[in-house]
Amino acid sequence: MIFGLALRESSENTKGVLANLSDALSVAIRWVINCAPFGILGLVFNTVSTTGFAAFGSYVHIIAVLVGCMFFIALVVNPIIVWFCIRKNPYPLVFKCLKVSGIMAFFTRSSAANIPVNMSLCEDLGLDKEKYSVSIPLGATINMAGAAITISVLTLAAAHTLGVSVDFATAFLLSLVSTLAACGASGVAGGSLLLIPMACSMFGIPNDIAMQVVGVGFIIGVIQDSCETALNSSSDVLFTATAEFRSRRLAGKEVKW
Repeated sequence: MIFGLALRESSENTKGVLANLSDALSVAIRWVINCAPFGILGLVFNTVSTTGFAAFGSYVHIIAVLVGCMFFIALVVNPIIVWFCIRKNPYPLVFKCLKVSGIMAFFTRSSAANIPVNMSLCEDLGLDKEKYSVSIPLGATINMAGAAITISVLTLAAAHTLGVSVDFATAFLLSLVSTLAACGASGVAGGSLLLIPMACSMFGIPNDIAMQVVGVGFIIGVIQDSCETALNSSSDVLFTATAEFRSRRLAGKEVKW
């Protein structure tokens, strides 16, 4: 951030060079991510050859914990936030967002691709276009709900496997760091998984082990990423609607959808 502010006064040539380097780095990262299936295949073969098919039971356990946490956020935490803001039964709005936005995002696995769906849903809810035309595209880039869960759960799973003791305060700090770090991860394929080494470093877990956790994340990525995107995208509409409905409630207007 400091260098970014300092470079604001630099010449256009310098900015051009930095922009070109940034573009080249982005292309290189995409190449690495596109090669991930080969690494995943190697991890699967290695796991089956050394431990047998029984190892897949652990993957099922991890998936259950991840998906369970995401369902808890979608069906318990989010409704509490919505109720606190609009003081009405939140579940009709929550289920509508999950049905229209969440299901589509689950299959597309892309918050950006789901923007038109969310824009249409906001229009159907009667929201202000000047507001949701900004919040929905912005949310597709910086939404962190599902990504923060992925980072936190897989990091805690690694710590538990290695016998690292984690107290409540440390777990809370991990959740906070994961949430802040996940801001922007929704716009990058596998972005939440690539932040796991950073989170693992909080517990002294070396990078080689952390990257094995990332490999596990890619193996279960079909389910994990689909659920993560569904939570991310549906939350964009849910909180956009909640913010506007709260303003209407405070202004004494009727809140309905």
